[in-house]
Amino acid sequence: MNERQSKVAVVTGGGSGIGRAVAGELMRGGWSVVLGGRRAETLEETAALVPGACALAVRTDVSRPEDVEALFTAAVERFGRIDLLFNNAGTFGPGGVPVEDLSYDAWRHVVDTNLNGAFLCAQAAYRRMKEQDPQGGRIINNGSISAHTPRPHSVAYTATKHALTGLTKSLSLDGRPYGIAVGQIDIGNAATDMTARMRTGALQANGETVPEPVMDVADVARTVRHMAELPLAANVQFTTVLATAMPYIGRG
Repeated sequence: MNERQSKVAVVTGGGSGIGRAVAGELMRGGWSVVLGGRRAETLEETAALVPGACALAVRTDVSRPEDVEALFTAAVERFGRIDLLFNNAGTFGPGGVPVEDLSYDAWRHVVDTNLNGAFLCAQAAYRRMKEQDPQGGRIINNGSISAHTPRPHSVAYTATKHALTGLTKSLSLDGRPYGIAVGQIDIGNAATDMTARMRTGALQANGETVPEPVMDVADVARTVRHMAELPLAANVQFTTVLATAMPYIGRG
């Protein structure tokens, strides 16, 4: 398929973990994928996952407005439009730090990446989706089960993920006149480098540290692709995908 005939997705945090899995799933489905992330070498590894797929790697720090603008400009220049933004880039920050010991710099880094970065990418995608012909597109924000229920010592991460839910709702409302559908996927314990510690032991609300089940990240990727390939007249507003036996329902 010609680069300008396929559906076009921008995936942030595309160099590893959930972003890499989703990018690979989309490429296997015939999408053209633009990968944003801080490490050029890992982005190129993701771009090479599916031989013959159309992929573009753009080094991007989502907390920097100029980087975000360059990412979306490159996407449109290469592929002509943007049909999907998977707003995935994020960081947990320093793990296990009590709120009284969390530095402002650490707090600010998490907020700049998880919330400000998500806003900047959504804004850039929204502008292009509103103006392109045919008009419209889809934004899927990567929330977390922490958008509903926190883990101990996760104040920065949890605050940003709760805020991301508000961003999703507001964008969804504002996008209606322009055919821009916005939804959110809340994920629990997909097996990635970020969740490796869950398998050895995670702090629970009762003070115990216990291993937690994880699930195959491919199951997350398939869910995102399902959301992405719905017609714009239909939208998964919120969905939760988690390891079946993890301590989430009833947490605390």
